[in-house]
Amino acid sequence: MLLLSYLNKKWFFSELKNKSQFKTDILSGLTVSLALVPEAIAFSFVAWVDPIVWLHGAFIVWLITAIFGGRPGMISGATWALAIVMVSLVATYGIEYLFATLVLMWALQIWFWLLKFGKFVRLIPHSVMLGFVNGLAIIIFMSQVWQFKVEGEWLAFTPLLIMLWLILLTMGIIQFLPKLTKTVPSWLVAIIVVTLLVLFVQD
Repeated sequence: MLLLSYLNKKWFFSELKNKSQFKTDILSGLTVSLALVPEAIAFSFVAWVDPIVWLHGAFIVWLITAIFGGRPGMISGATWALAIVMVSLVATYGIEYLFATLVLMWALQIWFWLLKFGKFVRLIPHSVMLGFVNGLAIIIFMSQVWQFKVEGEWLAFTPLLIMLWLILLTMGIIQFLPKLTKTVPSWLVAIIVVTLLVLFVQD
């Protein structure tokens, strides 16, 4: 996706000459792409939407943003705030209304941009932003609690311990790898290592 964002830039070929910058862009684009896939799947579980449907929609959003984005390397994806709202929408009216809602949201964003309403965001107090983010975190946590149940029973101690260990391993790689080397993004290494470890354990 990051590479596609250069298709609408006049200096694309000049960037190819800068091998160091080009390598950085490729690695960062690969990292973001791999990170957004499980994120999109997690959103689909929260919104009660088929993961395949959500992945297709997310890919279209990433593709459009990469090609027509206003700046190089722009990445776009779903947010938890939208996923939480979509839960009641899909449950009440069905997934058919989800596309219409997204089109309406896009139209409103274009309209706000034309009217230059973005400047009014500065009027929102910092305490309101903190309250919104903290409230959103609580709602997200409550919406994901059911995933810790398997066939009506809470997750057993061993699978829970394995999950926590993988989380700590991921955070450890992200935290300490940059102190050893910055050649490869720590996020990318963490994703690859944990993914291979899970596949190896399952086999």
